[in-house]
Amino acid sequence: MERVEHHGSFGGRQEVWQHVSPELGGVPMRVGVYLPPQALAGTPCPVLYVLSGLTCTEQNVITKGGYQAAAAAHGLIVVAPDTSPRGEGVADDPAYDLGQGAGFYVNATQAPWAAHYQMHDYVVTALPALIEAHFPATSARGIMGHSMGGHGALICALRHPGRYRSVSALAPIVAPSQVPWGQKALGAYLGDDPAAWAAWDACELVAQASERLPLLVDQGEADPFLAKELQPERLVAACEAVGHPITLRRHPTYDHSYYFIASVMADHVAHHAAALFA
Repeated sequence: MERVEHHGSFGGRQEVWQHVSPELGGVPMRVGVYLPPQALAGTPCPVLYVLSGLTCTEQNVITKGGYQAAAAAHGLIVVAPDTSPRGEGVADDPAYDLGQGAGFYVNATQAPWAAHYQMHDYVVTALPALIEAHFPATSARGIMGHSMGGHGALICALRHPGRYRSVSALAPIVAPSQVPWGQKALGAYLGDDPAAWAAWDACELVAQASERLPLLVDQGEADPFLAKELQPERLVAACEAVGHPITLRRHPTYDHSYYFIASVMADHVAHHAAALFA
């Protein structure tokens, strides 16, 4: 790993690291790592993974998400990976919602995507192994995300019971197999058979979940993508059908932007800290 940025922040340090990822076809990946003061002093800390949305890199949430003060107060390491593999030779698409910047946190099975787009394995397995080997991190993990990243956080937790102690999402895509963003991406990455998409759809996964990890979801009611792409009521209905605990909080006037994310970020960090230190 090579450190390419470091900035003092709330007594801790916001860093950006670059490493080559065999899981993603050997391309360099960048990941933001916030080390709270406790970690800088050598105390092992739990880790909160933060997954970003369409078009984002690791930079968006580390510069605009506003989590550093809360992470420092609670003693959490925060890890924010890029949203896809990138670079020459990595498949891409001219549209903003497919290809580089739009990995959707799945393991692609279709050409030309399968060679590099194994983002699920990268987030769930490879990245934690790297973080826990190179930083004073415990094996206590939480995961959260925004929009496409909210979808990613939900499916990572639901597909891997016991791997995370907490999960939350901000304006997530909860039913990708039922909305245009998800149908386009899942069709490209996984093929045209909708039956193959169910394993990557939070609403479908809730129905068969063996672990009842509580879900915390925040949604702005002024979000322009709410009715067409997000539809959080689908996840609430899926959870209620099987008794899976969920808290959906709706916020008048808030949209899909980082103004919304920064407004509720401290609550989400506290939610994860309560579970990670329990």
